[in-house]
Amino acid sequence: MAGSTAVQTEAATDTYALEAICGRILKRHRDTISVRKPHVATANLARIIDAVLTLSSRTGFHATTLRDLAEASGLSMGGLYSYFDNKSTLLVMILTEVASSVESALSEAPKSVRADPSRHLRWLIETHIRLTEAMGPWFVFAYMEAKAFPPAARHLAVESELATERIFSSVLQEGVDAGCFAVENVDLTAALIKPLLQDWYVKRSKYRRRETTVDTYITTVISFVERAIANT
Repeated sequence: MAGSTAVQTEAATDTYALEAICGRILKRHRDTISVRKPHVATANLARIIDAVLTLSSRTGFHATTLRDLAEASGLSMGGLYSYFDNKSTLLVMILTEVASSVESALSEAPKSVRADPSRHLRWLIETHIRLTEAMGPWFVFAYMEAKAFPPAARHLAVESELATERIFSSVLQEGVDAGCFAVENVDLTAALIKPLLQDWYVKRSKYRRRETTVDTYITTVISFVERAIANT
């Protein structure tokens, strides 16, 4: 195992709880959300987001209507409009929070970890997988709905994925420069690592059937990647 990551502690678990994430959404979109009491706004956002993620997993976001969302969340249509003006705005809210969570989590490696490219790469893999474990429905939503995103949301999703790849590319390049890794194309290698990280939440049911734990998956991915790039 790569050691303690930014999403392993009890405090970090609280950070990725639904209401905590919705609190950050409220803060980010405070100027456009008309409900002024933070605790009410956060609680209602949690009801809305929970309903979106649940309905989308069943019928898809595109097929989900605002009336469906109102019924599932227990809010009126007017209540929904207190938080967003249309479905595209709601979509961007969700995708922005997913992208922000990834960027924040992957940037929190301790100084001692960043000093060693091999250790840093292991830390990044573990942190990313544990983050998707903590925010599973959010990541599944972003992945499964991507093909139907309108242009602005699609651009946001693509940029988020590229930002993750750039983080991995940077560490791979540091490892090449230090003589730790043998990688001819760091950008392509980073792009190939990304699907291994995504598979944990995209094909979650497969790993449940195989009784594969998150710890086993992390260890296996790290071993696979290290063998592929080892400078032997």
